[in-house]
Amino acid sequence: MSGLTFDLIKTDGRARLGTLMTAHGPIDTPAFMPVGTAATVKAMTPEAVKETGAQIILGNTYHLMLRPTAERIDRFGGLHEFMNWPGPILTDSGGYQVMSLAKLRKLEEEGVTFRSHIDGAYHKLTPERSMQIQHLLDADITMALDECTPFPATEEEAESSMQLSMRWAVRSKKAFRQRPGYGLFGIVQGGVYGELREQSAKALIDIEFDGYAVGGLAVGEGQELMFQTLDVTEPHLPRERPRYLMGVGKPDDLVGAVRRGIDMFDCVLPTRSGRTDQAFTRRGTLNMRNARHKDDPRPIDPDCSCYACRHYSRGYINHLVMAKEILAAMLLTWHNLHYYQELMAAMREAIAAGAMDAFAALFAAEQAGGDLEPL
Repeated sequence: MSGLTFDLIKTDGRARLGTLMTAHGPIDTPAFMPVGTAATVKAMTPEAVKETGAQIILGNTYHLMLRPTAERIDRFGGLHEFMNWPGPILTDSGGYQVMSLAKLRKLEEEGVTFRSHIDGAYHKLTPERSMQIQHLLDADITMALDECTPFPATEEEAESSMQLSMRWAVRSKKAFRQRPGYGLFGIVQGGVYGELREQSAKALIDIEFDGYAVGGLAVGEGQELMFQTLDVTEPHLPRERPRYLMGVGKPDDLVGAVRRGIDMFDCVLPTRSGRTDQAFTRRGTLNMRNARHKDDPRPIDPDCSCYACRHYSRGYINHLVMAKEILAAMLLTWHNLHYYQELMAAMREAIAAGAMDAFAALFAAEQAGGDLEPL
């Protein structure tokens, strides 16, 4: 019996409306998960994250195993208690960061040995150790350890990488401790090659997971190729289980992927952009450094109900940005996360009404329309 309960409420084309029940509460899907890399969503308190509408956040196994260590977090009662986030948490397996951040790494059948980017100390991450770390963190959703196939990769390279991930998936499942309200997701790999994606999906289904992620995308292949890969992958994913597209993405990526049957997303973009003076709006992305904002008394987005838009003007935020005040990053991050959550809520409403195509058309038109006219 699955440790997680997923209720598929309605479909509209390939878009899906559902609810995923976890040990720490429900998640309405399609859902976007803010990234809490080091037990914090950068520039946000947990209370502020909740106010944006987020129900679940993501934690990074690699970062937390190095600092402050999973064992220390466990002594605090797990990640929920440690960071004061009462809702569900998904943790990645650590594999992606090992490949992208570790100074030196050696990939073998057993696992990957690497040197920490923090202090150069050697560590070994295996499927069994990844499951142990995520258990100590008390993650509601644990991810199987995989190798994120780089782009570009030849078909032979992608197949070799995918097969290793499938062998690690078997070991991850064996090491995972199943319990009510907790679940383990497998990760479909195979680069941009449709047959490899199909093979990977079928291998994971045979192993039986609580959910299925699509990994190895948003790594440089571009939106068109990402969507093409989703088109050939999604038909092979179980209808009755949640689907998670890892590391995606821009607002139009989310809309396009929801229309292709994806239920869950995570990305650093809304938080990172908040720290680099960018604001996402219904009318596109704004650079709040631009001088055109300095005398503007209007909010970032007049149609937005976030804390920043309710209380502060574009002119004030432009001043904070130019003065390099910390509050600029806080307010812009708050706004961006709120925008992402409003976008997901609007898509859930559209699917419920059978109007996802109309929503997507309106979304594209508003994004193309550009920002408010200058005063």
